[in-house]
Amino acid sequence: MIGVDWGTTSLRAYRLGPGGAVTDRLDRPGGILTVPAGGFPDALREAIGPWLAAGEARVLLCGMVGSRQGWVEAPYLRCPAGPAEIAAATVPVPFEGAEVRLVPGLTTEDADGVPDVMRGEETKLVALAIGLDDGLACMPGTHSKWARLEADRVTHFTTHMTGEVFAALSTHTILARTSTDGPPRPEAFARGVARARQQGGLLHHLFGTRALNLMGRLKEAETRSYLSGLLIGHEIAAALAERPTTQVELVGAAELAALYEDALRIAGVTVRRHDPDLVAAGLHQIGRSLGWA
Repeated sequence: MIGVDWGTTSLRAYRLGPGGAVTDRLDRPGGILTVPAGGFPDALREAIGPWLAAGEARVLLCGMVGSRQGWVEAPYLRCPAGPAEIAAATVPVPFEGAEVRLVPGLTTEDADGVPDVMRGEETKLVALAIGLDDGLACMPGTHSKWARLEADRVTHFTTHMTGEVFAALSTHTILARTSTDGPPRPEAFARGVARARQQGGLLHHLFGTRALNLMGRLKEAETRSYLSGLLIGHEIAAALAERPTTQVELVGAAELAALYEDALRIAGVTVRRHDPDLVAAGLHQIGRSLGWA
């Protein structure tokens, strides 16, 4: 089969053997926002045409290609969900010469009934959940995801806009005027993580970042690292308050994952790092449930 992770800005495709081994792959620009109306069939064929010509006839798509802005909207599937539930909810897409299906995103609600959604991350989590009886996974990013994994399924998750908020605060608020770019400052980051565990709340702590600078207790070269630690620290505190644990499964790009690992260790939590490129394995698991492998 062919597995495709088609996001907002890029397209990653994998040619998978019967056991899930990646026999070929491509990673290129050309996210869904670059595809003109009605252009998804041609864009897909242009990307994976050689594999189709070689005999592949089954294609499984995940990511924002299944959103309202994508090819066809694949409705969100309510948690709990594993490979079988996700496979049953895939959406067929007309495509000449191959069977093409879209993976749905997942949805859940918090304790107060407010909904949460993910689209794309569920495929990585499916791979991570296999064989895991009870675990908590963290996927840091622009919108970080924390997911509860039980008996091979995603049972609940929360989203935290940490990365996007950091970008906004560090470039478009008063905090930008008391900071300078430079290499990461691990000690300042650790100070921010520790501050997040103190009383006062995030909004008070954010203004404290400026006040520390004004009083000469936080250098401008340290502000960005301190702010990063503060936001990640608050994210971790919220996630652990909802689901206390002593170990977290961490999946993410190396540099950002390293920050989360440091922050989690400060919070007394051990970390098990995983390959960030889990999409192919997750697509294979869903493909198996479809009877493709």
